[in-house]
This record gives sequence, C-alpha cells and structure tokens, in this order.
Amino acid sequence: VQLQAFGGGLVQAGDSLRLSCAASGRIVSINDMGWYRQAPGNQRDLVASITRGGSTKYADSVKGRFTISRDNPQSTVYLQMNSLKPEDTAVYYCNAEIVLVGPTVRYWGQGTLVTVSS
Repeated sequence: VQLQAFGGGLVQAGDSLRLSCAASGRIVSINDMGWYRQAPGNQRDLVASITRGGSTKYADSVKGRFTISRDNPQSTVYLQMNSLKPEDTAVYYCNAEIVLVGPTVRYWGQGTLVTVSS
C-alpha cells in the first residue's frame, strides 16, 4: 500500500494551491484521512482531517482558508489552500487509516513541500 502526495510548490502570499494524495494497493476501505505539516524545527501538526462520511476538522490557523475533501472511489484526499501565508510554509504529509485484508494500518505519504513567499 502506498500514499502518494502531489501538488506542492512555490507560491506568493495570497495565492492558492491544491494538494492531492492517492492511496493505492490492496485496500479494502479507508477510514480517516488527513493532512499534517511540519516546518523546520517544529513538530508535525494536524492541518485538517476528514472521516469516511465527510466530517471535517481543521487547525485553528487554517480555518476559513483551507478545505479538505475526499473521493472515496478514487481513494484520494485533497487539500485546497487559499489565501496562503508565509507561515503556511512547511512539508505537508497526508495520512490515512487503511483497512487491509486483515489489519487496519495508518500510513503516511512521502511529503510535499509548500513554500509561500511574502
């Protein structure tokens, strides 16, 4: 099973960016999916999460600017980031609790760098 994240890049403050993360492999279903971020010298923090049923949770710092969504048939989670700020600069990681044939395992994607210049 793999989680592959796409969509990072260098943007200016106020711009928008959309991240996507697709799960592949022998997946039965996916429970929670989410995005975390880690800036240099900081811990990895939750940005947003979404349940299989579509309930969402956001960090206070991104509420009103970021939107998480998912496509269950495509095993993909998205993060639409609007009104980006320099403090949003970080490596963004996707995360998913994946039900396999047997165990349920939490996986991490490889990370995608988002850099917001002022």
